[in-house]
Amino acid sequence: MIFAHGHPGPILDSPGLPEAATAGAALLAIILYLSGAGRLRHRADRWPWRRDASFIAGSAGVAWVAVGSMPGGPFTAHMLQHLMVGMAAPLLLVLGRPLTLALRSMTPGTARRLLLALAHSLSDGWLVFPPLMALLDIGSLWLLYGTGLFAAIQDEPRLHVLLHIHVLAVGLLFTFAVCQLDPVRRRWGLGVRAMTLLAVGTAHTVLAKTLYAAAPPDTAFAVEDLHIGAQAMYYGGDLIEAALATVLATSWLQATSRAHRRRLRSEVRRERQPTVTDTTVHKPHSAIDHSR
Repeated sequence: MIFAHGHPGPILDSPGLPEAATAGAALLAIILYLSGAGRLRHRADRWPWRRDASFIAGSAGVAWVAVGSMPGGPFTAHMLQHLMVGMAAPLLLVLGRPLTLALRSMTPGTARRLLLALAHSLSDGWLVFPPLMALLDIGSLWLLYGTGLFAAIQDEPRLHVLLHIHVLAVGLLFTFAVCQLDPVRRRWGLGVRAMTLLAVGTAHTVLAKTLYAAAPPDTAFAVEDLHIGAQAMYYGGDLIEAALATVLATSWLQATSRAHRRRLRSEVRRERQPTVTDTTVHKPHSAIDHSR
């Protein structure tokens, strides 16, 4: 997660302990995920392979950013890291539906009840409110690039690691809140989530154009490097946000289709129920009382 920048400061050519630990954590997440998916399939429960592929790709992307190297100049390399850790990896991880997998693969017991209670308590609060998560996500980027914070952390490797952990965390929370694929108790409507995504996309675009025009305060990058990095942020962000919009549209269509099928089944059941048109009970003629 350490990247070289275009001003004096230490350049680390090999990953250190924090970077190796981050890559190890990403690989451990893959192992745990595949273990849970294998447990489901062993008992003949359906779990799509595409979710495995998505989660593996997201975790591998985090590991690659931690110990690998990015192409281009310092600012371009940083922006590619930002796109992977803050946008692409969160989307891929959320599409893997890890919370759903954990709840389905865990045996009934204390651990599963605690996880379910934690998921419901978090979803009841503000952590799945899309506008708040959007403010936390895009607000962090504006604070980083619009102030001297970006320049201040250049010579602090540990701060780089903390920065990327923060970017990954807020990216996951925002993507989770917008997509809402895993089971949560409080679900926000499609309109709120779609408008939030549109607002974040607009703010991200404006930030990319701002960086194209001027480098972050107190930094010095080559003009070409700055322009390529800003363009990567602009077009890469648009691409990932379009993928998020596709997930939203697909989930809405699937929910609409399920609701339509439920209405049809309900109508069929009502049509099959017998109707009583005449509830009057007539006595037979022989049963008429002539005693009077």
